[in-house]
Amino acid sequence: MLDMGLLTHEQVEAGRAEAEMAGEGALDTMVKNGSLEPAVVVMAKSTYFGVEATNLADLRLTDEVIGLMPRHVAKKFNALPVGQSDMGAVVVAVADPSDIDTVDGLRHALNKDIELRVTSQADIEAALNKYYGGAGRDDGGISKMIQDITEGEVQITALKGDVTADGDEVDADAPIIRLVNQLIGDAFKKRASDLHLEPLAKRFRLRFRIDGVCVEQPDLPKRLQPSIIARLKIQAGMSIAERRIPQDGRINVPVGNNKTIDLRVNCLPTQHGESIVMRILDKSGLKLGLGELGFFADDQQNFERVIGLPDGILLVTGPTGSGKTTTLYSCLNYINRPDRKIITVEDPVEYMLAGINQVQVHEHIGFTFALALRSMLRQAPNVIMLGEIRDMETASIAINASLTGHLVFSTLHTNDAPSAVTRLIDIGVKPFLVASSARCLMAQRLVRKICKNCGGPHTLTEEEIGMLDITLDQAAQATARKGKGCSECNKTGHRGRFGIFEIFNINDEARKLIFEKVPSNVLRIKAREMGMRTLREDGVRKVLAGMTTAEEVVRATVTDH
Repeated sequence: MLDMGLLTHEQVEAGRAEAEMAGEGALDTMVKNGSLEPAVVVMAKSTYFGVEATNLADLRLTDEVIGLMPRHVAKKFNALPVGQSDMGAVVVAVADPSDIDTVDGLRHALNKDIELRVTSQADIEAALNKYYGGAGRDDGGISKMIQDITEGEVQITALKGDVTADGDEVDADAPIIRLVNQLIGDAFKKRASDLHLEPLAKRFRLRFRIDGVCVEQPDLPKRLQPSIIARLKIQAGMSIAERRIPQDGRINVPVGNNKTIDLRVNCLPTQHGESIVMRILDKSGLKLGLGELGFFADDQQNFERVIGLPDGILLVTGPTGSGKTTTLYSCLNYINRPDRKIITVEDPVEYMLAGINQVQVHEHIGFTFALALRSMLRQAPNVIMLGEIRDMETASIAINASLTGHLVFSTLHTNDAPSAVTRLIDIGVKPFLVASSARCLMAQRLVRKICKNCGGPHTLTEEEIGMLDITLDQAAQATARKGKGCSECNKTGHRGRFGIFEIFNINDEARKLIFEKVPSNVLRIKAREMGMRTLREDGVRKVLAGMTTAEEVVRATVTDH
């Protein structure tokens, strides 16, 4: 540093004298008392020892890089992995490149060649706390748990009591098992409905779907991808040897005190590995009251009248994830009485309902919707719920059942309520059968509620008034609200979801049009004349009532305008 003109002889002498009294190195003392900048020392060490300098504050290290060095090794040698060379050597940042004991110790501990980088002691300490955490193994965080899993511990694929292919049992405290259970517990605490584990080219991405929106979580280490996927497949009862075809399964996981959640698991082979999606089915969180679905009083009264009819068919339409199944469960729960026999045919059975006979379809053994439906009719039910009308055979049996004194509930994938008629006719059902059997067609979407904790009064902007297509008088009289974002709602301003609905009651005029096989747009115009509110109109009512925001309604009803 003297040769580079970074220090004077007087500064060195003063620093040495002070360091001798403190019992430490001269450089450390001069950095402490402010006569030297840490960055200057790093630059000098880099030049003197011929080692490249690195600024850890500018680096964003991935889990794969941090995984090159276990926490106990990093803490012991006061070093941090910052990458891997083309030759396979671990690139390590240290504060003192001249410390031969540290370099040799790292080579031995990692069993790999070492390539050094130099940085400041303060940067090393900050980075160790950032990437490895200050706490030990008892810290339950996922990132801390990942750092404890070394290369020798990742070949764990089963719980104690689980049996691997060769008949061995495996310890339930294995690191991979604790990590997977922690992932599921973390998703449940954040109110996620789905967990997405997605292998990408250089990442193992983790996302939670919270209130219908995918929220990206910190990536899982790519090196742990095979073990995590194998662990989940074994838990779900899938074959870990089969990696070429999709598989389905279920997992029951205990969370908290005396609480178990059910997960529906799907495994899909992709270009970079198997992608796993887990749907969390929390029975205790299922709200089956019609009022809790989001109906206004007038729509709820109308809907209750329809589901109280003795026969006919009620169709709930909408895309995947729009809450159709929950609505049907709520209908069954509302009419479930001892004097009524109710049977459902589902694929899969998502929630077990007390007092209702639920049938699981098994396509692979030939037990299809149509076969289950035919057999069901011999059980003399009053009410039938069919998970989905998929083909002509299923539709024909369901409609004939509704014409012979049964009340039938089912779902269809269409954008709006009147389109359900066109869809049934396209499948192959005769128009007069649709006209005779249909009692009510209902489309729905889910929108996010305003967070109760941080929601407050909101004045609709000109842009929002334009988006909702309302008058200035309507905007002035509205009790609109908006969430600011808080810890309760994960800074989104939204917490929970409810439905917006389009209810088309079939009367004689509508039956005549259906019988005449008019296009869906003509039927929609007639439905509007009969008083049907569109999805957008129902959403606007709920914005003006302070239940949700204009952005939510516009996003959910973009095809309705």
